[in-house]
Amino acid sequence: MLAESRRLENEITSIQAQLKTFPSGKLICTHNKNYLKWFHSDGHTQTYIPKKKRAYAEQLAIKKYLSATLDDLLHEKRAIDFYLRHHNTSSKAGQLLSDASGFQELLNPYFKPLSDELSSWMNSPFETNPSYSDQLLHKTISGNQVRSKSEVLIDMSLHVHQIPFRYECALTLGNITLYPDFTIRHPHTGEYYYWEHFGLMDDETYCQNACSKLHLYSSHGIIPTIQLLTTYETKDNPLSSEVIEKTIEHYFL
Repeated sequence: MLAESRRLENEITSIQAQLKTFPSGKLICTHNKNYLKWFHSDGHTQTYIPKKKRAYAEQLAIKKYLSATLDDLLHEKRAIDFYLRHHNTSSKAGQLLSDASGFQELLNPYFKPLSDELSSWMNSPFETNPSYSDQLLHKTISGNQVRSKSEVLIDMSLHVHQIPFRYECALTLGNITLYPDFTIRHPHTGEYYYWEHFGLMDDETYCQNACSKLHLYSSHGIIPTIQLLTTYETKDNPLSSEVIEKTIEHYFL
């Protein structure tokens, strides 16, 4: 719990620094029959934002999203610090991406891959892992259902950085079909990468299976640190957002 508290503190500090770079005030979205209108509010006065200033409205929408994410992280950190067994089941940041308030329409271009071809690839149907579907317990802001909180963090970072990816997409190597945690296309070159997160490396059997999986990849020309991204954790050493961000920055940004 102490390690998780420290991780959250680092992420909170990072978002607080980002928020200082956005315009002051907040965005208000209103519906007038079939028309959506944007307004800037300084807490006292609301000023209409014309469509030609969409970029300005997008900045305010992103600021709103990051502020909501910050609220979620602060809530979780308070719960951990006081050893409370509860968490925020209703993500404010997730609501902004799924509701009909008007923020979603502004935020979508910020998260979608820049390439239409890669966006189409990411959203096309594909064969997924049929095993243990009951373990897909965690919903991400991209809409995926994943198996662990660490995969939630990876999914969120890829989504926010507009990196096209698929979760547990089938990959056939020789006569074996496996399902990498994340199949990724480079946002500029379209090259394929794979990301496997190994979350129980302090379990002997799990560790042996992980090593066998790495050998399978390597024997088919998918080499760790080249086309294959890997992250690891144990009970005492959880995956951090900082590691995820540095990995994405190194390979894709």
